[in-house]
Amino acid sequence: MGIQNSIGYYLEPQTVATKKRLKICFAVSALFFIIVAIVIVTLTFTTFKIKDPYVSLRPIGLENFQFFTPNSSIEPLDMLITVVNPNYGSFKSINSVGYLNYRHKVIASAPFEKILIPARGKINMNTTAGIMTKKLMSDPKFWTDIDFGALNLTANVTLPGKVSVIKIFKLKATITISCGIYLNLSAVDADSSCITKIKL
Repeated sequence: MGIQNSIGYYLEPQTVATKKRLKICFAVSALFFIIVAIVIVTLTFTTFKIKDPYVSLRPIGLENFQFFTPNSSIEPLDMLITVVNPNYGSFKSINSVGYLNYRHKVIASAPFEKILIPARGKINMNTTAGIMTKKLMSDPKFWTDIDFGALNLTANVTLPGKVSVIKIFKLKATITISCGIYLNLSAVDADSSCITKIKL
């Protein structure tokens, strides 16, 4: 015999059971999605929280570099850049250009081809800055620094690209790198300190 509902119609037991199963299924599905949402939010603010990469920059071949080049206005300076990615997402950039500055004046540009920095990985990349030696030597303070035996330079580059997390989530991102470079001309050596920021 059927079950009478609130408006006087009778429902068969099979229909009632089906509706109960649907309600249970809906409740379980809703609970599952809530749990997944909580896990995603938790991971976003903990494990997957975006951290700034670590970057080091080092001029190489300083022993062969010539500041005084009467027959040429451009002198190449090779640089080795190491990038350590602490994130669980990889970063892929597009072609860009970096700049080398002396006392707030641009004295060189350096090309940066597209790169892929793997998740929780490390890469080394090379680039060459074509230093405009005539422009450098035209600054009166340059000769004071030469007498002192050291030059302070700054380098900066902006790398636009995309962050990919577990090959599912892809977001536009930009990495900005700013480095202070100390060239010890007396010891033919260099030291640098870099600040890196990633912005989504």
